Amino acid sequence: MTQSDLDRRFMAQALALAQRGLGYVEPNPPVGCVLVRDGAPVGVGWHQQFGGPHAEIVALEAAGEQAAGATAYVTLEPCAHRGKTGPCVDALIAAGVTRVVVGVTDPNPHVDGRGLATLRAAQIQVDVGVDEPAAAALIAPFAKLQTTGLPWVVAKWAMTLDGKIASRTGSSQWISNGASRDIVHQLRGRMDAIVVGSGTLLADDPLLTARPAGPRVATRVVLDRRGRFPVDCQLLRTIDAGPVLAVLGREADRATAKWLTARGVECFRVEATSDHDALAEVLGEFGRRQWTNVLFEGGGEVLGALLDIHQLDEVHVFMAPKLIGGREAASPMAGEGIAQMPEAICLSDSQVEVVEGDVYVHGRLAK
Repeated sequence: MTQSDLDRRFMAQALALAQRGLGYVEPNPPVGCVLVRDGAPVGVGWHQQFGGPHAEIVALEAAGEQAAGATAYVTLEPCAHRGKTGPCVDALIAAGVTRVVVGVTDPNPHVDGRGLATLRAAQIQVDVGVDEPAAAALIAPFAKLQTTGLPWVVAKWAMTLDGKIASRTGSSQWISNGASRDIVHQLRGRMDAIVVGSGTLLADDPLLTARPAGPRVATRVVLDRRGRFPVDCQLLRTIDAGPVLAVLGREADRATAKWLTARGVECFRVEATSDHDALAEVLGEFGRRQWTNVLFEGGGEVLGALLDIHQLDEVHVFMAPKLIGGREAASPMAGEGIAQMPEAICLSDSQVEVVEGDVYVHGRLAK
């Protein structure tokens, strides 16, 4: 086996380790590290919890004295600044690591190549870009937040074979099967926020919780510019199950915000008057709160607006083998839409699965 083969093998192991941190470490990035000496791992680690030790530190502690002379395979450039923990480059240097193989450089402006430069200044061999596409994909939500100040936006919907998310009367429970809904709950469990429009709140009265609970408790957000929040909805009855944020517009009177606040709901008022500008303002607020992943679950106008303003990053779609028809039945994505078919936005890495009869399509939007 060549050195490049070994590098890819151990970087793949580091990437698999890093994925264990998804949902636990945000707004930090998931990172994995494998320390190898004489062709065999001597210490492994991953960033397990926000505020906890980084992957390199965990791996170094596992390796102990065997870290001296080892090669460190790290999915992301080691940090050179002090945040909640000390600089990882200092720990690698002090441990006597002689080579560092990095998947992708860190988009964080506090790092931005400083980690690599510090290692090289210490006469450590540094190689960058091993399995870079996979390493970059792993931290894509973190990278978007760091470089744009906006969260990674995920959309989910279930629809019938003829592309309907509800019947002409608004009936929608349930389109997808139980196994598909279990996947949705797993997805919810690693989100910072779960968002619906007021139309979905009025039609479906959703809980917007992960069942069973995942590593994160998402803030349940309702885009309710006109202040139509029902007084007896499940969100209010389950306020202790997770925070609720009502996004109100100028159309909502002050009394609405007052009674929602009294019920334990946080209110955020948008100043924009157009739907597109209001949604952009909301996403900016999410970024200010350092929310890394947000899940939009409908309705069609909200999802269509996300596509219109080019802020949709990833989709999870469940298509049930059912037909309901109806020219007035809702479709999953409205808004202005794409004018010409050649302009249609494709998924860059789509995956298709069959889940007990439902067809599950998921992937990221090509940029």
